[in-house]
Amino acid sequence: MDPIAPPAAARPLRRTAALGTVAATALAAGLLAAPQQAEAAQPRIHDIQGSTRLSPYDGERVTDVPGVVTAVRAFGSARGFWVQDPRPDRDPATSEGVFVFTGSKTPAVAAGDAVLVSGTVGEYYPGGRDAGLQSVTQISGATWTVDSSGNALPAAFPLNGASVPNRYAPEARGGGSIEHLPLRPHRYALDRHESLEGMRVQVSDAGVVGPSSRYNELWVTADPRENPTARGGTLYASYRDQNGARVKVASLIPFAERPFPQADVGDRLTGTTAGPLDYDQFGGYELQATELGALEDNGPDRERTRPQRAGELSVATYNVENLSPKNPDEKFTRLAEALVHNLASPDIVALEEVQDDNGPTNDAVVSADATLRKLTEAIAAAGGPSYAWRQIDPADDEDGGQPGGNIRVAFLYNPERVSFPDVPGGDATTSAVPLRGADGEIGLSANPGRIRPENAAWEDSRKPLAAEFRFRGEPVFVVANHFASKGGDQALDGRFQPPARSSETQRIAQAKLVAGWVKSLLELDRKAKVVVAGDINDFNFSPAVEALTDRGRILTDLVDRLPREERYGYVYNGNSQVLDHMLTSRAIRHADYDIVHINAEFADQASDHDPQVLRFRP
Repeated sequence: MDPIAPPAAARPLRRTAALGTVAATALAAGLLAAPQQAEAAQPRIHDIQGSTRLSPYDGERVTDVPGVVTAVRAFGSARGFWVQDPRPDRDPATSEGVFVFTGSKTPAVAAGDAVLVSGTVGEYYPGGRDAGLQSVTQISGATWTVDSSGNALPAAFPLNGASVPNRYAPEARGGGSIEHLPLRPHRYALDRHESLEGMRVQVSDAGVVGPSSRYNELWVTADPRENPTARGGTLYASYRDQNGARVKVASLIPFAERPFPQADVGDRLTGTTAGPLDYDQFGGYELQATELGALEDNGPDRERTRPQRAGELSVATYNVENLSPKNPDEKFTRLAEALVHNLASPDIVALEEVQDDNGPTNDAVVSADATLRKLTEAIAAAGGPSYAWRQIDPADDEDGGQPGGNIRVAFLYNPERVSFPDVPGGDATTSAVPLRGADGEIGLSANPGRIRPENAAWEDSRKPLAAEFRFRGEPVFVVANHFASKGGDQALDGRFQPPARSSETQRIAQAKLVAGWVKSLLELDRKAKVVVAGDINDFNFSPAVEALTDRGRILTDLVDRLPREERYGYVYNGNSQVLDHMLTSRAIRHADYDIVHINAEFADQASDHDPQVLRFRP
């Protein structure tokens, strides 16, 4: 018996109605036999889990639920143990495992213990009910008895291409909750996983599709045939390609006994990785490994793109992830070496997430000169060119991002290869307008200048920066972007299906403003060479990108010209996807475009985004 919690009395499932006055008098006189109270059937775990996502016993007290302990979580504030019934029913929708929550106290049980558990059944929502995620059925306020130890653990359910359906999730009317829908584990991946909640599962020789994180987690796929990328990942190719074979792996093995593997995409966990299937706030279903496969290093090397030729202009985009002088010197060194050696010193670089000179310190500082100086000095030290830069300081705390950081987009350019015709007037609130000069040439009213910074679409978001460069006397217009984030969208693995993409509204509005600006420039000169680059924070198949290209009428999204298996530069929850884009006007022909994979697939990252390079002859 757990010495911490007091023993609990059994709660009958049915209760007799209260006796009336006459009956009570007759009973007291011995003229009426006492009514028999219905005996409480002791539920088993599959009864508690039920055939939907919600337990039919939610809020009720259960007594002496039998099972075998399969794993113990002995760390953190959500300690407890998983117990599984070795005598399953025949319903594939009802899980045979459940988590027993003990809070911050380590339970005095071990794997292989046969136990009888009593406690209150409840549905725990990671992140709170308003987060929109699925719940975990658990027993809390628990007491238990150990009947025997050293019992064999129930066999782990194999997750593979045959057992996990290709279809991802059922849909509720109007994007509502799927909690009350009957589970169909042979039809939907999320239903399959929910039907295994708390049970032992396993993957075999599993390919890594999401690199190890600082939280000691990684992602594998149970089906290597599901939308593979060219380098061993899993491609998120459409809103219906959610890739249900992905599963997150954490470890219950003490790190002193078995350090967590530092894996990259393309690596493999050979042999068997097994443990109870949990559900986590950050990524959904998670295999809590009590047995961890050996790491096989198969991952591809970091890529290097080719140098631009003498007559080619190279333009790059790179999200440098909250760069400020407060970052370690190593980050500046690594970014610089990547720009010089992996990106071959592009002529123009559109940077995203450049912070002010004191980073996240929340004060009135908005200048980023110290940040950009430190980066350009590191580039020169790495053997690169002496880049100049152009940017516009935002109004304090107006452009979103990390509080106090004042992130913005900025340009680096190599003055030995391109020139920059400065036109005064660009500031945080002034828009750059395309215009025709007295000499008949097309230019900007401010260079660099922002695009419609006063518009509500840019509220709490980075404003685009437009600039004119000259390469061998030819004008090239580049727009650097960092659209609004996906914060607030419902999760792929949440209980609302299909998930709502509420943040999309702002990005569509932003895309229309940038597209309108490009269109106004092309109306002045239909042969103008325009590059729109940066972190659009949306997919190549998204409505936002469709609005940005005006359905392909004014801009071409170059990622769509790559082979399907190469269309990614960011990895999120095991899905390789596109967030960064380079788009060109029709006057730019025969463009050579490359997503340079140096970060997103690797546990050791200088940024969480891969940079991109475009080369063309103006």
